[in-house]
Amino acid sequence: MVNKINKVLVVLGGTSGEREISISTGKACVKALKQLGYKVFIHDPKKKSLNLIDKKKVDVIFNALHGKNGEDGVAQSYFEYLRIPYTHSGVICSYNAMNKSISKQIFKNNNIRTPKYFVIKKSYFNKKFLKNRIREKRIKFPVVAKPINEGSSIGVKICKNFSILFKSINLLLKKYDDLIIEKFIGGQEIQVAVLNNLSLGAIELKPKRQFYDYKAKYSKKANTEHIMPANLSKIKYNQVLKIAKIAHKSLGCRGVSRSDFKFYKNQFFLLETNTQPGMTSLSLVPEIARYKGISFKNLVRKILLDADLNK
Repeated sequence: MVNKINKVLVVLGGTSGEREISISTGKACVKALKQLGYKVFIHDPKKKSLNLIDKKKVDVIFNALHGKNGEDGVAQSYFEYLRIPYTHSGVICSYNAMNKSISKQIFKNNNIRTPKYFVIKKSYFNKKFLKNRIREKRIKFPVVAKPINEGSSIGVKICKNFSILFKSINLLLKKYDDLIIEKFIGGQEIQVAVLNNLSLGAIELKPKRQFYDYKAKYSKKANTEHIMPANLSKIKYNQVLKIAKIAHKSLGCRGVSRSDFKFYKNQFFLLETNTQPGMTSLSLVPEIARYKGISFKNLVRKILLDADLNK
């Protein structure tokens, strides 16, 4: 925790596929921080390297980056090196949460249900290997193919049969070295926000698209229906809040996180936990917080006041 905060540096933009979302998140947080009375500056790592931040001019970094180099421990390692307290999760937690294979193993170790999966590496991928892995894991179609460390549903392919899966993997391997293949789970789309180790609430999403993809997340035209609180029984609602809190703690998250679930056949399946959830006008964490009586400005303040080092 930082004793006295006056000057806040909002780090936004970056070089990932989520650059535009990060800019939107950053701008919204800059506005809130100014309203809270802080002196606010911005830094975009795409325009100026993170190691060029002048630590004498900064009390705290508010991390508004999303995706690669912002959410995976890279930016966090710069902040630690500069010895500037920063918001959200630390280096190891960020890396583990962003890597879907590692995070799934952590979930399993903590008795959290996650869809059956296996990892594919570009270096040893072929058709025979794929057939064998599907058979070994007893995964039935449809399945999901996605990069191991992307966010915002970038690169996610839902495949109805082996032929589509094989083609999708070959396409993805042109851009990514590691992929995760997992059983597609139907049912309700439920997302839970956790703030400073307390579950805030669960929201249900009803996308008009095939699934809650990049467009469904960030385009108003996609008309994704938001149901707050999620349409679950009281017992199940409390259960998913508890699971999200366990996921947050088991990964070692700090500040805010958002866990994405599917509720199918009376069971919750945790897909992933996001350590840098969006803070745009369409974002879910601010919507969940609002329902709990926490304004956007107050949410930003709570995240800021948790800033620290050595996480």
